[in-house]
Amino acid sequence: MSATVQQSRQTTQQKEPQQLEQQPHADDVQSGPLKLEHLLAKGFTKKDLEILKDAGYQTVECVAFAPPKNLVAVKGLSEQKVEKLKKASKELCNLGFCSAQEYLEARENLIRFTTGSVQLDTLLKGGIETGNLTELFGEFRTGKTQLCHTLAVTCQLPIEQAGGEGKCLWIDTEGTFRPERIVAIAKRFGLNASDCLDNVAYARAYNCDHQMELLMEASAMMAESRFALLIVDSATALYRSEYTGRGELASRQTHLCRFLRCLQRIADTYGVAVVVSNQVVAKVDNMGGGMFSGNEKLPIGGNIMAHASQTRLYLRKGRGESRICKIYDSPSLAEGEAVFAIGEGGIGDYEDS
Repeated sequence: MSATVQQSRQTTQQKEPQQLEQQPHADDVQSGPLKLEHLLAKGFTKKDLEILKDAGYQTVECVAFAPPKNLVAVKGLSEQKVEKLKKASKELCNLGFCSAQEYLEARENLIRFTTGSVQLDTLLKGGIETGNLTELFGEFRTGKTQLCHTLAVTCQLPIEQAGGEGKCLWIDTEGTFRPERIVAIAKRFGLNASDCLDNVAYARAYNCDHQMELLMEASAMMAESRFALLIVDSATALYRSEYTGRGELASRQTHLCRFLRCLQRIADTYGVAVVVSNQVVAKVDNMGGGMFSGNEKLPIGGNIMAHASQTRLYLRKGRGESRICKIYDSPSLAEGEAVFAIGEGGIGDYEDS
């Protein structure tokens, strides 16, 4: 059974963010990711579960999705135990084939939450999709961080109001997160600003390894509470500064690939929307002696980033104060553009005066 089919179970019944710390209803527990305690019925001990949690495996899905060699590398787990773990976790998660009809029904149940702009939501067929990795790339002042701030609030809205009814987790690599923006955007959507701030878990990453470590903490937090969105702003900034020159390109791409794979695994396991911002670089025309080729900009990360992102959105400046979002790549969305604006209350529709 695919991860998307499992995600549909996780999103059938959601709780309001303000109620996430309360004792969940039994049906809600069954609809979310499977806790490691389910492995106790398969003959494993509490000590085994502690070893898995210490290594960053917080749910049965985390164990099922992990490569066996990664589990064998965990201190305290033998090859025989890893083999049993993989077998038990796959049985519990029911990993295997499903029909295309089942997959379609599961995708129809996926939650999409609003970007704050009607035109942008129309382009995205309802908004940002959960269980998906969405990349925002563009130059400075194109609205990447402001869109992230807006999503951090709209993901907390009730599902009936085009929200995700979940918390937001934000990993900041550039120091651009501003809680004041959360307050202003919350007021626009009629939410309590204090509750919105409490429902945003924030961490600043200072190097690539720290960025990866924060994902392990994020997984542990998502296993205990309902999150709808994980933001990394930006995913490539630290890689550009730490890995310089062609000699470190292979190491950079390998580390970046692992990081992006972890993001996708979190999206698959917890059914959250993962939104990463990305920087751009000017394309160099080799035929012109190294001169820049017009105004063409390419996203950082090369093919590694291109293959990891399900939906890639290219943001650029438009006329006046408008911004333009283009579907750069998507398996389900047709190519197109939408015009939006950045206001005091976050992302909204652009009105040409």
